[in-house]
Amino acid sequence: MSLFGVLSGCVTAPFHDAKVDPRSPIAAEVAKTVNPDAPYPTFATFPAKPKDLRPARQYGRAAAAVESEAAKIIKATSEESWTLTDAEGFAAQARAEAGPAAPAAIPGDAEAFAKQQKARANPPSPVKRD
Repeated sequence: MSLFGVLSGCVTAPFHDAKVDPRSPIAAEVAKTVNPDAPYPTFATFPAKPKDLRPARQYGRAAAAVESEAAKIIKATSEESWTLTDAEGFAAQARAEAGPAAPAAIPGDAEAFAKQQKARANPPSPVKRD
């Protein structure tokens, strides 16, 4: 048997003579909906091309415009497009706006604060049960 003969068996429709089991719960529905004499659809039944679509080339132009704008944004925000100058002037201005520096903490202050907070932390009274 040739290879073509073997493969042609796969190409045929396996359901061309399929029968519905009359005991099946859907047998009556299949009989009502299946019309073996119904005409096959043709390409003439396809809907017409919509009239309100823009031409295909216009989609390409719009995509090219988006790509162009993206390239401009990437170029404008790349590392080479900006420099950091006058860092000392910026830092001096930030220090002036922030105000005077807070005094350095004394090591004993933290321990005293923690001790004071622990003394204030009283557990709640037990719930009275009747």
